[in-house]
Amino acid sequence: MHPINLALARRLERLARLLELRGDEAYKIRAYLRAAETLESLPEPITHYAEAGTLTQLPGIGPAIARKIREFLETGEIATLKRVQQEVPVTLLELLNLPGLGPSRVRRLWQELGVVDLDSLEAALRAGRVRGLAGFGAKTEARLLAALERYKARPRGHLLAHALDLARMLLPWLRDIPGVQRAQLAGDARRWVPYPARLDLAVAADRSPEDLLPLLLAHPLLEQGRTEGGRLLLWDFDGFPVVVHLTAEAAFGTFWLYLTGSPAHVQALEREAAARGLGLSPEGLHTGEGLRTVAEEEDVYQALGLPWIPPELRQGRDELDLARAGRLDDVLPWEAVQADLHMHSDWSDGAASLREMVQAAWESGLRVVAITDHSPVQKVARGLSVSRLRQQRREIEALRREFEGRIHILHGAEVDILEDGTLDYPDDVLEWLDLVVASPHLHLDQDAETATARLVRAVMHPRVRILGHPRGKMWPRRPGLPVDIRKVAEAAAAHGTALELNANPYRLDLGEEDLAVVREVGAWVSINTDAHSPQDFGYRLFGIALARRARLSARQVVNAWPTEGLLAWVRGEEPTEAPLV
Repeated sequence: MHPINLALARRLERLARLLELRGDEAYKIRAYLRAAETLESLPEPITHYAEAGTLTQLPGIGPAIARKIREFLETGEIATLKRVQQEVPVTLLELLNLPGLGPSRVRRLWQELGVVDLDSLEAALRAGRVRGLAGFGAKTEARLLAALERYKARPRGHLLAHALDLARMLLPWLRDIPGVQRAQLAGDARRWVPYPARLDLAVAADRSPEDLLPLLLAHPLLEQGRTEGGRLLLWDFDGFPVVVHLTAEAAFGTFWLYLTGSPAHVQALEREAAARGLGLSPEGLHTGEGLRTVAEEEDVYQALGLPWIPPELRQGRDELDLARAGRLDDVLPWEAVQADLHMHSDWSDGAASLREMVQAAWESGLRVVAITDHSPVQKVARGLSVSRLRQQRREIEALRREFEGRIHILHGAEVDILEDGTLDYPDDVLEWLDLVVASPHLHLDQDAETATARLVRAVMHPRVRILGHPRGKMWPRRPGLPVDIRKVAEAAAAHGTALELNANPYRLDLGEEDLAVVREVGAWVSINTDAHSPQDFGYRLFGIALARRARLSARQVVNAWPTEGLLAWVRGEEPTEAPLV
C-alpha cells in the first residue's frame, strides 16, 4: 500500500473509531470505515485520483469525504479529526485492542469511571471499581485484567510492513534531493525484524544536516524535524519515527554496515578485524597506514576474509563461522517458495473471486496454489457449508481446465480446530478435499496444557496436512495460544504434518523462537500468505525473511520442494522428489 494512502486511511479509521466512542450515528462511522478500506486497496497513491478529479468515482468516497481527502493533501490535517480528538481521548483507542472491550463498553468506562488509557483502566480494575458497572461483574473484571497483562506482554515496536511501505515512498524522494548521492534502507527494517522500533535510512550527501532539513520538511507527511549531530531526526509519519542518518559517500559501506546492525554482528566483525590487526568503525577500516574509507559493504566483508552476509542473517550468533564454511548457502533461498497452500476467496471472507485469486497467484510466480476457504463454524467469515463446499469444487474444476499447464490448483479448506481438538468438518468431507489446513480461531484463552493437547490432536489427524497459524496470534491485540511448540512440532514430525509459518505481517505465526524449535525438532514448515486479496500474495516475502532469520533450509520448507514431491506429500504419499530432513 502506498504510504500516503495508509496515512489517510489511518486517519479516517481513527475518526470513525473516535466517533463510535462518542456515540455518533452508525451510518457515519460505516462511511469513514468504507472509505478507509477503499484507500487501502487502491493501486495508485490517492494524489493520482485527486489530480485526475476522480475521487468521488472511488467506492465509498462521496463529496464530503472527498473534501476531507483534499484537505489532508493540501494541509496534512483533517480539521474534523482534530476537533473530535479534542473531545474524545485518543488513548481510548488502545483499549479497543483488548478482547471483551467494544466501543460501547469503552465509552462507559470513560464516561462513568474516568478511564482514559491502559494505566487508568488497570488502576480501576485493581481497585475493583469496574465490577460495579452494570453488565461487567467480577468475572469480567478478572478476564479484563488477564487480557491487559497479555496485551502488555506483546512485541513492542511498529509493523515491519508499514516501515517498508514508508521506505518505498521516502527513498526515491530522498535520492532526488540535490546533493544526495545515495539513500538506502538500514536498521531493523533492513534486517527484516518483524517489529522495528523506528525506520532508519542511510544517506550519503555532500550537504550539511542544516542545509538538508528544510528540504526534508517540505514533504507533506514529515513533521517536527530537527538536527542532532550528524543525523536528521524526523518525527513523525503518523506515529512512526523516521531517522535519516548522514555520511560521506566514500565511507558509505562501513556506515551502512554499522547502521544496519545487529550490534552483536558488528561487534563480531570488530573482533574479526582486530584479529587481523585492523580496526573497524563507521568511518572505515583503520590500518597501520591510517584510515581507509570503504564505500561498499561487500568490500568490508572481503577485507575481513568473509563473503557478504545478507542483513537478515546478521544476528551476532555463529554466522561468521557458517559463512566461512559456506554453510549459509543452505538457508532457504528467497526465490525457492513457489507454492501457497492457504488462501481465501469471496466464497468466504476474501475480497476477490476464485479466478482473480488464481490469476494473481500465477502472476506472482506461484506454480501451486490451494483454495482454503473457511469451515462452517466461522459464521462471521461466511464459512462454507458442505453443500457450498461441493459447489465450489465445480468452479475450481473449471479453473483447472483454464489454467492447465500454468498452475496447479488444489481444492482445500481451512478447517477450524474446535475447543477439544476435533475438526469442523466430518471425516467423510475431509477425505475428498485435496488439502486440509487445520487452524485455531476460537477459544484462544486456553491454558498451555489444554491448548497444546488441542493442537497435538489436530496434527495427528490423518487428513490434516498443515497446522495453520498455530498460536492464532494477531498483532497487536491477540498474543495467541500459549502452546508448547516443542510438543506440537514433535507430534507434527511424527505424523508428516507441516506447521504453518503464516506470512501475513500482522500474524507471522510461527515466530522466530518457535521456528528455532521446529528446526531443531526436524518438523516441516509451510510458508503461506493466508491471502484474502490478490495483493496479499506479496506477503510471502515476510514469511521467507522470517524463515531465513530462523535459518530454515529448503529441505524443511514444503513450499520449496519440487512440484511433484510437494503434490505427493499433499496426497499423503511419500514425497520421493522432496529433499527430506
